[in-house]
Amino acid sequence: MTLDLVIIIAVILLGIVFMLIEIFLLPGISIAGIAGAIFLIGGIAYAYIFQGNMVGNIALGGTVVLLGGSFFWLLKSKSLRKISLDTNIEGKVDTSHLQKIAVGDTGVAISRLNPIGQLLINDVEVEGKSFDGEFLDEDTEIEVVKVEAYNVLVKKKAEISAFGKN
Repeated sequence: MTLDLVIIIAVILLGIVFMLIEIFLLPGISIAGIAGAIFLIGGIAYAYIFQGNMVGNIALGGTVVLLGGSFFWLLKSKSLRKISLDTNIEGKVDTSHLQKIAVGDTGVAISRLNPIGQLLINDVEVEGKSFDGEFLDEDTEIEVVKVEAYNVLVKKKAEISAFGKN
């Protein structure tokens, strides 16, 4: 009987440790989470099968309390602060070059727009996006449709023929 209780407690504690590792150190579904679930279920099932309903109910209740208590204890402890990222990014992206570009300006695609690529407009190299999702090849003449916060929306420049626009 004593050996059975030691086995139950050891297996459940091992399951709790694996579950806490899964939650705090290895997010997602990994071997630690699967092992933790197997150990917890195995320990509780062992208690029910070999010790009866009363010990099984105590093991189940104790497991819930221990898992919940250790979870909240780890959240409140300073242990997680030592491994957590605690920096703020203060920098900003310089978008002043986009002020030199206006709707209707023309340029050329430096790289293929698939649908995003590099453009040269008014001697400024910027990232651009095809307005209608069309793929534009390198060296294609483009026209600015809209200037956004970080890039420009462009379309293929309409060619003018002897009979009007195409």
